[in-house]
Amino acid sequence: MKFNEPAGANPIDRQKVIGKPFDRIEGPLKVTGRAPYAYERHDAVENPAVGFVVGAGIAKGRIKSIDVTAARKAPGVLAVVTAETAGKLGLGKYNIAKLLGGPEIDHYHQAIAVVVAESFEQARAAAGLLRVDYAAEKGVFDLRGTKDTSVKPKPSGGDEPDSAKGDFAGAFEAAAVKLDETYTTPDHAHAMMEPHASMASWDGNKVTVWTSNQMIDWGVSDLAKTLGLPKENVRLVSPYVGGGFGGKLFLRADAVLAALGAKAAGRPVKVALPRPLVFNNTTHRPATVQRVRIGAGRDGKITAIGHETWSGNLPNGKPENAIDQTRLLYAGANRMTATRLALLNLPEGNAMRAPGEAPGLMALEIAMDEMAGKLGMDPVEFRILNDTQVDPENPERKFSQRRLSECFRIGSGRFGWSARKQPGETRDGRWLVGMGVATAFRGNLVMKSAARARLAADGRITVETDMTDIGTGTYTIIAQTTAEMLGVPLTQIDVKLGDSAFPVSAGSGGQWGANSATSGVYACCVKLREAIARQAGLDPLKADFADGQVTADGKSVALAGVANARDIVVEDGIEFGDLDKRYAQSTFGAHFVEIGVDHATGESRIRRMLAVCAAGRILNPKSARSQVIGAMTMGAGAALMEELAVDKERGFFVNHDLAGYEVPVHADIPHQEVVFLDETDPYSSPMKAKGVGELGICGVAAAVANAIYNATGVRVRDYPITLDKLLSAMPEVG
Repeated sequence: MKFNEPAGANPIDRQKVIGKPFDRIEGPLKVTGRAPYAYERHDAVENPAVGFVVGAGIAKGRIKSIDVTAARKAPGVLAVVTAETAGKLGLGKYNIAKLLGGPEIDHYHQAIAVVVAESFEQARAAAGLLRVDYAAEKGVFDLRGTKDTSVKPKPSGGDEPDSAKGDFAGAFEAAAVKLDETYTTPDHAHAMMEPHASMASWDGNKVTVWTSNQMIDWGVSDLAKTLGLPKENVRLVSPYVGGGFGGKLFLRADAVLAALGAKAAGRPVKVALPRPLVFNNTTHRPATVQRVRIGAGRDGKITAIGHETWSGNLPNGKPENAIDQTRLLYAGANRMTATRLALLNLPEGNAMRAPGEAPGLMALEIAMDEMAGKLGMDPVEFRILNDTQVDPENPERKFSQRRLSECFRIGSGRFGWSARKQPGETRDGRWLVGMGVATAFRGNLVMKSAARARLAADGRITVETDMTDIGTGTYTIIAQTTAEMLGVPLTQIDVKLGDSAFPVSAGSGGQWGANSATSGVYACCVKLREAIARQAGLDPLKADFADGQVTADGKSVALAGVANARDIVVEDGIEFGDLDKRYAQSTFGAHFVEIGVDHATGESRIRRMLAVCAAGRILNPKSARSQVIGAMTMGAGAALMEELAVDKERGFFVNHDLAGYEVPVHADIPHQEVVFLDETDPYSSPMKAKGVGELGICGVAAAVANAIYNATGVRVRDYPITLDKLLSAMPEVG
């Protein structure tokens, strides 16, 4: 099915199942421990051997030699695989550095060997017997010292890294009120609960890998390319993923080394990356330095807005596009954005939840708050005043839906924004109390997605797609879509996900997963409806599906009786046209935060949070709320505690585990409220939905930062906002 024109009325609009807060259908499996994760596939492989990955001890240089003699002789060892013994390996499309390093080393903890043994303890002990002789080279590890050597990156996806409209320099110089500030964000880790883990088994020259991966087809293609196999000889299976946040979008060392280890050992092998390698061997969100300039008239209308960003990566890596939201968010005739990329020898930087907008809004939304202060305007009113219904860089291109101002109006009322006072004026015992606000913005991305549907003789419907569920509720919304389209209860649907033997889906990432994947299932169900109607002798154009019956021209047939001869099986998918080019498609929201700051210690404590979101049709309010509050929690972490500390001499992340890398826990997060505007966006998809999982993180950190400023009068532009950055400037409190 091609989606080239806005969606009209369709069966999804009935919303008998879609839009309802159903519990996740796979929930009982997870809470009882029956959901099989990659490292625990006892149902698929018996008695697998265990591989232990060895990471490089230098960040740049080469391996002069690896002595594996002692390791090979250690108890229980079945194989030791290095780049020297693995044979020629390719480099996947989505990988920057080789997943098995040697002799050249690209970054610290790049995998250089896997030791396979009968048990984990034996593999780990033997790995400690490897003797590696390195020739280390001096690397570059500090982003702040590379601004002068950074370069304009190559265009990505057809978009130039820089943009300009009007005369930014002239308008900024002439502006009555100006802001020119620099903000920094640190490197961030995904820190998902389930580590990168895989189990591999060979059958001749074909390999099956049970893995934890968000994008099955990408993984199949890159594993085949890495191993030098035809794509049809590689199967990936990933029905349950214990968190990803972008860190499992791409093929990583665990899958490759499980496959290589299984080949060398002649039996199935499972590999899980130790936590330090999850942080240093896989990807992370790169640090940024961002300069924001805003010029406005005395009336508060923006006349000039400029946003420049610097980030670093390995050779052939991409920048953190922190200017993305600034190109679309606020009105202003004179505009400029610029992106610069530095060469760093740190582990690979890549996508983390809401790449681009999440760190970009951490800077832009503090700048907007500061500009409102310079103008003497309320921060909410300043944002509403500069709202727009068209693409500011291309005014002829309208937004398909944009209800940002409504989000702010509703949020202001619910949060009690009118009670907000001037900085430092509100106190509750030892706590200085403040409120902060920020805009939430995330582009609406869509991707081609397909599915297979089967109606059995007993009336049960099975849907198969390689779409993944990374804890987001994919099983449930696909079942809801199918139930709505076929007019049956949710309990009559079986959903099978995460297997490359199934049709290729959009996968889970970029906030495109739910909307795109359910649209693919919608298209498949349209085809199944037609096949069922024809089998029942009914006119497909008139057929109505409800209450387990298909009806047309006064005749009704039970679904359970239609496929009594043989199963009816169809396959189809959604292909998106150019509506996203003809109309700006984005999701919007407003974040409100109240915070208390201890006047003596500078400790910050969030008291309450509110997010008001406009993100098209909400397919399941319960799972969507879970996505948003989880994202809000991540945003709070980015504001107050999360920071990968870089060893600038040796080039690695020092706090590379869940003890040293601090993330919020339940005690850090108080009441969270989420409001979804009742809307549909027919320009987005036949589901008239959009993504929401990443919108929830966008802007939260800045809302926290702005609340801290309102509480204390201290403006911090260097994340995270830890107490040491507040103490020296805290106001005197009697």
